[in-house]
Amino acid sequence: MIPIQPQTFWTILAKPTKTRFVMTGIGLLMISLAAGMAPNTSNKVDPRDANWQVAIDPHKVIGYQSCEKCHASEVQTWKRTPHHETFLTLHRKPEAQQIANKLGISDFKSESNCIQCHYTMDQIDNRLEAIAGVSCESCHGSAQDWVAVHNDYGGPSVTRAQETPEHRNQRFLTSIQNGMRNPVNVYLIAQSCYRCHTVPDEKLVNVGGHNAGSLDFEFVSWSQGTVRHNFVRTDGKANAEESPARLRTMFLAGMIADLEFSMRATSKATEKATFGVTSAQRTARSLERLKSAQEKVNQPILAEIIQIAQGVALKLNNREQLEAAANKINELGVRFGATSRGNELAAIDSFVPPKNKWK
Repeated sequence: MIPIQPQTFWTILAKPTKTRFVMTGIGLLMISLAAGMAPNTSNKVDPRDANWQVAIDPHKVIGYQSCEKCHASEVQTWKRTPHHETFLTLHRKPEAQQIANKLGISDFKSESNCIQCHYTMDQIDNRLEAIAGVSCESCHGSAQDWVAVHNDYGGPSVTRAQETPEHRNQRFLTSIQNGMRNPVNVYLIAQSCYRCHTVPDEKLVNVGGHNAGSLDFEFVSWSQGTVRHNFVRTDGKANAEESPARLRTMFLAGMIADLEFSMRATSKATEKATFGVTSAQRTARSLERLKSAQEKVNQPILAEIIQIAQGVALKLNNREQLEAAANKINELGVRFGATSRGNELAAIDSFVPPKNKWK
């Protein structure tokens, strides 16, 4: 794999475009204000809501079948995962039905907050419709604006093997600017995971009884387990393991994302109950873990993140300050993903999950 020059990559990523706000989570409040909306307090999810936009824009979804044309091996692996199966099974689970009953939800796939994390939504005949479970675009972003760039290796007759390094770099940069969460920057993918595995919905937890996030979620061990689909480098022939250097960067990126989205969840807490207490505890735990890692690697970006997190109070009704801190951490996380050199992070190898957890 030809490396992208880190500084060039970060310079272009740092441009504060509206697309990048939607893609990375920066400026949640600005998106909401630009849409002229009040916060959504009903069970129905408005696709223009800021938190929905950051996850996936259903008006720009093209569906996993479009991805399968070039990524057949990846899609076949996905079809064997819980991410795929949730489309057929979630609404049948007794515990899910109990949550729905408490919240007055009658349709899992159209009128509830379930659709934000458990389904891929598409606009069909002027209505939103669930077309899959957690699928390609759930993690990589709605593809309408970037798929053509992503598929272009330098002309209609140029193959991926013939693509020049310069074109490849520009293709990645442009696709990311257009909304793709490309794994060339692992923080963009880590965000996709923690955005849902922190369950930032107070009513869903306190009233519905949903858990307050996957507290045992860790980016490396989960992404390199059942859902691993690294086929690109072998032209679809093998589900390759990541290098130790890449895993180090992924591990730290996951820790940063955990802190960012735990803090975002905490910002929504208005009462001292399960949601607020659990979210604050998770934020504090994430910060302590990042501090332990920083003692090993001494990275300037991690030092900035820790300083920001330590400067904000984990308390009820502190949304403005917590979201502002989370936005800053987001920017630094994207920068870390773009500039980190995993070969300089060997000091954390004892922290990274062992290979037997990746299978």
